[in-house]
Amino acid sequence: MLKFIASRLVQTVGVVWLVATLTFVLVRFAPGSPFDQERNVSPEIKANMEKRYGLDQPVWKQYVNYFGPLIAHGDFGPSFKYSNRTVTEIIGDALPISFEMGFWALLVALTLGVGAGVLASLRRNTALDWLPMSLSLVGISVPIFVVGPLLIVTFSIHLGWFNVNGWNEPADRVLPSLTLGFYYAAYFARLTRGGMLEVLSQDFIRTARAKGASEGRVVLRHALRGGVLPVVSFLGPALAGIVTGSFTIETIFHIPGLGRYFIQAALNRDYTLVMGTVILFASLIGLLNLLADVLLAWLNPRVKLD
Repeated sequence: MLKFIASRLVQTVGVVWLVATLTFVLVRFAPGSPFDQERNVSPEIKANMEKRYGLDQPVWKQYVNYFGPLIAHGDFGPSFKYSNRTVTEIIGDALPISFEMGFWALLVALTLGVGAGVLASLRRNTALDWLPMSLSLVGISVPIFVVGPLLIVTFSIHLGWFNVNGWNEPADRVLPSLTLGFYYAAYFARLTRGGMLEVLSQDFIRTARAKGASEGRVVLRHALRGGVLPVVSFLGPALAGIVTGSFTIETIFHIPGLGRYFIQAALNRDYTLVMGTVILFASLIGLLNLLADVLLAWLNPRVKLD
């Protein structure tokens, strides 16, 4: 297991470095400049600003000047748009909000998805099977940028139950978490149903029932561990999707999370903030995929780690 984890960590570092390098090159050669939107800036002042941030140097030298301090000290540099703040400070303020939203969204997805999948597998070919599976198909088909505005119109504007935007009160967590969680709950429901149906047909389940085990014990103690293996296999991509899905959710609900800062940084050509968020998100996705693989190996010892 330790060898497997070490190998995956090395692969993650390589992928993060490759993503960071490609991002650095793409943002440098993209049209526009971080200072194009500045009003009443003469060419001389603009040249001085670019010289201050080293943008007048060759690309290879900018690459060395950026990644040198980053590798040595973990310094992402100053933000071009927010001149009085560093990228590390912005990430430190916004990342906990994105983490919290991702946690609640994952909790919604697992609770609704696994619960609906187990119920559908136990009541196969009945209304309790058709209804959640039909809803899951709708959840998979409708993107989150459609679900979010619909929830806002219904529960915020018409009913007035929740705020339209913000992240101040506990109620502000409900609509963003439901919007992001519903989408992945649909996948979890269908995967759980398929996994549970396969496990419930195994001989050891029939043996447990023949020994007089209650239905609850059969499901929770014997069937659920094997039935959720497809969910665990999909957990890595789902966690990555929740991380990147926060970009859309934070923009729709005006949440001051890191995803919203990333969108603004891309629009403002804030090179250092784009690099900082890309490196951070790539590292998080790599670690989350590693954790999902380790969890899958723990639940299913037959998985060969090599």
